[in-house]
Amino acid sequence: MLKTSYQKELTITAPQKRNGTASNKKDILRIQSWLNLYELIHPGAGTLTGVDGDFGPATDQAVKNYQRIIKVSQTGVVDQSLFSTICMPLKNAFEGNISGKGLRQVVVNAANNHLQNHPFELVINQQSNSGPWVRSYLDGNEGTDWFWCMGFVQTIIDQAASLQGKDFRSLMPLTYSCDTVGTTGLHNGNLSRCTKVRSNPSLVKPGDIFLLQKTPNDWQHTGIIISVGTETFETIEGNTNEGGSSNGNGVYKRVRNFMGSKLDVFSIEPLV
Repeated sequence: MLKTSYQKELTITAPQKRNGTASNKKDILRIQSWLNLYELIHPGAGTLTGVDGDFGPATDQAVKNYQRIIKVSQTGVVDQSLFSTICMPLKNAFEGNISGKGLRQVVVNAANNHLQNHPFELVINQQSNSGPWVRSYLDGNEGTDWFWCMGFVQTIIDQAASLQGKDFRSLMPLTYSCDTVGTTGLHNGNLSRCTKVRSNPSLVKPGDIFLLQKTPNDWQHTGIIISVGTETFETIEGNTNEGGSSNGNGVYKRVRNFMGSKLDVFSIEPLV
């Protein structure tokens, strides 16, 4: 797999605790990030705290609350073993057992596996599009200007292709840009325009990539198509929300009406 930045999100350099001699701001930021992500999935857990790199009394209590929930001693100390437990969703998403008959099914299964592990972004230092999931999808990059929907899509394609001994860069360049992938599809002849998709939905297959048009040569959002109906696609997409935003807060499963929206489709068939 080419996109391996997630590995950096799975470790801390030393045990962290309040007033600890081995205090490390980068490690503390990671711990605080995962405590916040845990609260997003388990509301009321009491692990929501500031993400500021300071292991103060609030972070100490948040750690103890997490330790209480998972039924270990409430020491307030985060060693590698505890950290591995709290960031396990990321490891499961990237290293879980994914299989399928053919590349398309593996793409769909990989996307579903990420979805089930609840990827969400955080706001850190007043910057949205931040946190360990975003950095994993964007090769270490994060921040308000870093939209990550294409990073998510390429991670899924990379993961699935790698499991079959293939390099996804034979299909498209490594990029975070919808425009780059759309332009590549036009140049290579494997991008179907929305009008063509509407007239012949059978052109689209699970595992293909939708690109939401802003203008004919400007695309503003993307995702993985997991099933195709007569008028709708079921999708899994990153950097969206319940309203279908192109700059939302997580990975969601959605239904999109391709008859009423300008959804071009990039086929992964050349990689199959």
